[in-house]
Amino acid sequence: MKTSSKSSVKATTDTPPSRADVVIIGGGIMGLSVAYNLAKRNVFRDIVVLERGYLCGGASGRNGGGVRAQWSSETNIRLMRASLDICRAFAREHKINTWMRQGGYLFLARSEKDRSALESNVALQNRCGLATRMLSRRQTLKLVPELANPEICGASYNPDDAVVFPWAFVWGYAEGARKAGVQVFTFTDVVDVERDAAGISAVHTSAGSIRCRRVVNAAGAWSPEVSAMVGVELPNRPHRHEICSSEPLKPWLTPLVADLSSGLYFSQSTRGEIVGGISNERVPIGTNQDSSHRFLALYARALTSVCPVLGGVKLLRQWAGLYDLTPDRNPIVGTVDSCPGFFQVSGFMGHGFMMAPVMGKLLADSIADESDSPLLRRWNLRRFESGELLDEGMILG
Repeated sequence: MKTSSKSSVKATTDTPPSRADVVIIGGGIMGLSVAYNLAKRNVFRDIVVLERGYLCGGASGRNGGGVRAQWSSETNIRLMRASLDICRAFAREHKINTWMRQGGYLFLARSEKDRSALESNVALQNRCGLATRMLSRRQTLKLVPELANPEICGASYNPDDAVVFPWAFVWGYAEGARKAGVQVFTFTDVVDVERDAAGISAVHTSAGSIRCRRVVNAAGAWSPEVSAMVGVELPNRPHRHEICSSEPLKPWLTPLVADLSSGLYFSQSTRGEIVGGISNERVPIGTNQDSSHRFLALYARALTSVCPVLGGVKLLRQWAGLYDLTPDRNPIVGTVDSCPGFFQVSGFMGHGFMMAPVMGKLLADSIADESDSPLLRRWNLRRFESGELLDEGMILG
């Protein structure tokens, strides 16, 4: 066994086994959550996870760590409420510090249209059992006095939303899966997925071939490439998203502040840094993960407009990761009609990290029970052929 230089989790780079019951392509939080929950079901003996780089090398290690239940669809609200419960129990279950801080999410409204949309969302969230409430401008500024944009006319606030340290969740799932018998192979490229008349038959990697009948595509922004290996076309496309972090400041910001009109979001970490990002449509097509001056200009302009006190703060780090976008801004999860044994868990629009705890359990149960839940049928790939597209309004970045 060889230890990854990027984490304390033991992940082998040795030769994979010649056969497995389930092969999971992608060692990010989504793939590892599926592996861990599948191993807990104790239905399959041999489960293999294949990661092309090191753990936390992809989007799971490059996100801002936000976890929220404030959404505009009942399905996402109820699922993310369950995901928050899992996140709260994660440190105790996996014996790892997640630095979870429940300071809430504060969604700003800068027009009557924005405010009306948030009011509708809050009403739905309240019916689903969330403690979200609408705040007037005065109440918003009382919660975060440093906000000074005159356009702010209110906000929605759920005190139970949170920010965590994302790497700890990746490491926790990886170690938990490994202890349950899952084999995790890092620095192992998948070069082809073979199928026969019955469906999936083998996965060929840079370190050898694995005969198997079940494959989970958890490759994130690279999921279309994996699906293409078995002749399945996905409508997903990768989109570069950038984040930056400031110098440490004394603690002053409790909630994560978000602005749906611009895609701006920012929070303060437990170390005092201001961590945030913003929507940026003008990025290179493909899997480019370079940083850009344009992002800094967009972010700085929007951030100082909403919170002028941050105008003199120094930035220390800037990085990028890849969103996995679908046409209707909803994920693709579950079986593929044209290829038995091939399971999708992709297209999470940059919110896969916060959805992975509950989504991994749902898909693992579906694979173990050999049945699709109504939730998974909602997100099946076939909706793009039938035209039954979904919608989700509360997308950041």
